[in-house]
Amino acid sequence: MRTAVVIGTGLIGTSAALALAGRGVTVHLSDHDPAAARTAASLGAGTYEPPEGPVDLAIVAVPPAHVADALADAIGRGLARAYVDVASVKGGPRRELESRGVDVSSYIGTHPMAGKERSGPLAATADLFEGRPWVLTPTRETDHEVLNLALELVALCRAVPVVMDADAHDRAVALVSHTPQLVSSMVAARLEEAEESAVRLCGQGIRDVTRIAASDPRMWVEILSANPGPVADVLAGIAADLEETVHALRGLQSADASDRRRGAKGIEDVLRRGNAGRDRVPGKHGAAPAQYETVAVFISDRPGELARIFADAGRAGVNVEDVRIEHATGQQAGLVQLMVEPRAAAVLTAELRERGWALRQQ
Repeated sequence: MRTAVVIGTGLIGTSAALALAGRGVTVHLSDHDPAAARTAASLGAGTYEPPEGPVDLAIVAVPPAHVADALADAIGRGLARAYVDVASVKGGPRRELESRGVDVSSYIGTHPMAGKERSGPLAATADLFEGRPWVLTPTRETDHEVLNLALELVALCRAVPVVMDADAHDRAVALVSHTPQLVSSMVAARLEEAEESAVRLCGQGIRDVTRIAASDPRMWVEILSANPGPVADVLAGIAADLEETVHALRGLQSADASDRRRGAKGIEDVLRRGNAGRDRVPGKHGAAPAQYETVAVFISDRPGELARIFADAGRAGVNVEDVRIEHATGQQAGLVQLMVEPRAAAVLTAELRERGWALRQQ
């Protein structure tokens, strides 16, 4: 791949353009808002000048509702040898193209499983896709050269290719992406009218659950409008669980001992099912879930403190697998939780204590 066009210079389009441009591909940028394309170009993502002839690959990075229109226009103009889109829904756009009689042999639907709460070209980074799954949905009609160019795109963005059926993909993202967004927003919505005294008690748990509730509502309306059925199916299952959980909690309030026992069993059941589901979430680099031990370190809110912790962990020869920072309400301090391999926990604990860090007993 030597040349590409990116149509839509938001977060995903600009990030892909930055990755390609950084690896020597000549990237042309296009957007219905010329200012967005100019902004992406100013970041080093490419040029907003149109190509002089067909490019190797056209990447359509527009909202799902506009994917079919953008692809039909690009294919009709002979803009590229191959075409991909990066929308989060795959079945609908392809069916719409086929219903219009568009030759889809030069097109393959794709979806990089990466994103941020922020949108727009200024949120883009060249490493956004690194190590992340990038779904490809070829069909029997897909030309081999098109598939190879799509795989090259994934490789240049340093993502991990995953081949799926388009409708299976849409059901999967309904479960692992679209429904979590709605549930996060629903939990966060409970805070809108909450007493200030309650909000001040927010800790890391509520921050974890509501992090993605900061996402752009307009963008998510477009995404959910393109995949409403599978999302509704998942939410219906959650609604059934919620109804049973509410009934179990009411049982815990009962004066009858048998009702309380049934209520406790119902709550334990949903929590254990949650444990089992969480255990299936892939671990680092997509490997099987790993069990880490946590070393919790008190930290002051001063520049360089976090870097010093990691430097001390490095001196101990310990690799930090994951990290979580919990800020103390109303204080210039917090707690850093370092997740490490079980055999490394004692080594790291001893090293940090020797260097004067205050640790919390787990």
